[in-house]
Amino acid sequence: MFEDEDDAARAEAERFAERPSERPTGAAAVAEQNAYRQQAARPEKMPETDTAAISAETVTATVRTDATEIRPPETPAADSADTPAVTAQTEALPVETVIEPETEKLPAETVAETEPQPSRNLSPDTLPAVQTVPAQEPVKLGWAARLKQGLAKSRDNMAKSLAGVFGGGQIDEDLYEELETVLITSDMGMEATEYLMKDVRKRVSLRGLKDGTELRGALKDAIYDLIKPLEKPLQLPENKGEPFVIMLAGINGAGKTTSIGKLAKYFQSQGKSVLLAAGDTFRAAAREQLQEWGARNNVTVISQATGDSAAVCFDAVQSAKARGIDIVLADTAGRLPTQLHLMEEIKKVKRVLQKAMPDAPHEIIVVLDANIGQNAVNQVKAFDDALGLTGLIVTKLDGTAKGGILAALASDRPIPVRYIGVGEGIDDLRPFDARAFVDALID
Repeated sequence: MFEDEDDAARAEAERFAERPSERPTGAAAVAEQNAYRQQAARPEKMPETDTAAISAETVTATVRTDATEIRPPETPAADSADTPAVTAQTEALPVETVIEPETEKLPAETVAETEPQPSRNLSPDTLPAVQTVPAQEPVKLGWAARLKQGLAKSRDNMAKSLAGVFGGGQIDEDLYEELETVLITSDMGMEATEYLMKDVRKRVSLRGLKDGTELRGALKDAIYDLIKPLEKPLQLPENKGEPFVIMLAGINGAGKTTSIGKLAKYFQSQGKSVLLAAGDTFRAAAREQLQEWGARNNVTVISQATGDSAAVCFDAVQSAKARGIDIVLADTAGRLPTQLHLMEEIKKVKRVLQKAMPDAPHEIIVVLDANIGQNAVNQVKAFDDALGLTGLIVTKLDGTAKGGILAALASDRPIPVRYIGVGEGIDDLRPFDARAFVDALID
């Protein structure tokens, strides 16, 4: 009646599903259910026509996704006779067949174009000759170029501010008012600004200037005439067998120790022998910093682990006299002019140096930070009243956008500016040149 045992089992399953009332119970039901599961687990035969229509390359029962094999879930076997019966419609689901879409084949020409080209093996004879370019040494700028580069911030700031003044238009009171505002905001101070405005008006009247573009020359000449008295380079005496003592003072962080190291290099370039006195016994690592500068310049440094500044400076002068040193640079601790007890201490250093040499110190210089603006004028007054200053060093002019502090100093208390610093390099501290400064400030 049936062709094989598979057809007989399938017919029996259909009969079992159609007549639920005839389902066997107990052990007979479990046996029949197990027999049906074994039959359902077998792969169903596909008709020959369907099998031929689908190629073996496109039919797969197992799908791989990201190198992970996915299989149909296995049906758990019955553990005991209490396992509930499952209907034939639920368990007789066919195994899912996944048919992948056939990949479209590209033409032979397209495939050839997309294939990577093999790299050519070049022999040493076919390689182009490599030309070795010698490394160029950095161009060493002259002092005028370094000064102009150092004052770039101040020059750019004034150029932007003076753009409206020098941009043309008739010279009138509005233009003068705008020029006055620029000078005040450039740290020139009220007194220097009033002097410059009177001088500029006078020059405009004498020269018959009418256009704003002609004000540039008049302003540069006025500033030059104002700061020209500050240009007094330090004149070192001929060697008389005794050292020339230079004492440096200033507030904390103005750059005294660094300026001493640069001055040592500058004096050595003039053929002078130098000795350093580490008189800053208060600040941490000040002695080590000065010793580092001494090692860099091959200069002897006199220092003490303990003791006060006056004792260190006294020993340095005595040592310089014994060794025949030309110049002694005495460092001191930073202090504010409002710290009266510290101002008394620095007066003591001066008195002790006079005991070592009656005419010492020969030069008393205050180091000023250009970034502090108008406060520099107050510092100069305080230190001058306490010590009797002979010169100034203005440092960090490259770090400020307001370079008019020299005009303020010239107008209030014209103490000579011995040196200015426009950079961190060891050669960036040079004698003050008024004309070069004005040219670099107003281009």
